[in-house]
Amino acid sequence: MSTGEGKGMDRRGFLRLAGLGALSAAAVPAGWDLLKPGAALAAGAGAPVAGRRYAMVVDARTGCPDGCRDCIGACNTTHNIPTFADEPDPRRHELKWIWQTSFHSAFPGNEQEFAREDLESKQVTVLCNHCQNPPCVRVCPTKATYQRPDGIVMMDFHRCIGCRFCMAGCPYGSRSFNWRDPWPRNAATGEPAKLPNPEYPTRMRGVVEKCTFCSERLDRGLQPACVEACKEKLLVFGDLHDAGSGVRALLKEHYTIRRKANLGTQPQVYYVIGA
Repeated sequence: MSTGEGKGMDRRGFLRLAGLGALSAAAVPAGWDLLKPGAALAAGAGAPVAGRRYAMVVDARTGCPDGCRDCIGACNTTHNIPTFADEPDPRRHELKWIWQTSFHSAFPGNEQEFAREDLESKQVTVLCNHCQNPPCVRVCPTKATYQRPDGIVMMDFHRCIGCRFCMAGCPYGSRSFNWRDPWPRNAATGEPAKLPNPEYPTRMRGVVEKCTFCSERLDRGLQPACVEACKEKLLVFGDLHDAGSGVRALLKEHYTIRRKANLGTQPQVYYVIGA
């Protein structure tokens, strides 16, 4: 019987690695388990931090004008998000940083009999909620997903191993997996071709990605691309710790809700639905 030496991994080695893999998987709690009362505080997440706390307010009262996708287009261009138009079914590989969905899909469980009927027919703009208590950060085994002191939940594409624990942990479906190389490669150089924004890093097959509140633009004193592109001014971004910010004014003046607030993730994207 062969010992397997010099022929790659033998059976004993395979079983050892398989056992370690199973133990690793068992050691990482499910996203829902991490949302149990007290678990978040024990993990040290969601605690108040000094400095800025970024948030977005989406005015959902009027809805986007029919067919307007300016915010989505600006985000896709800024972050080199492909449309996979060459695929028979582009939705199969769709990468979503910001998108529109129905009111019921955005706010399941928020229905009430006497709500404004017109709200239910409108499309709502949704994106990563940059939760103050983000389960995706805690389930990531490589720290590829992490939270900045200003609250932004980030992705380090180089550290992502494609395990998709973060996708399982996110209760909002705000993360996408690159099932294929998002951009065609130059056969000679191996570099991605025809990038809309050469300044933004590309990803590769097997990596998860999501909205980052345009952190690279914030660091240059700019607003997120989606906010800048919205002609109707339905998206407002700012610092919750700044009493004079636009987001604070909207939260003070209007009735707002957050997606699945009952889960305790403390989303930092608010939706204006009332006067």
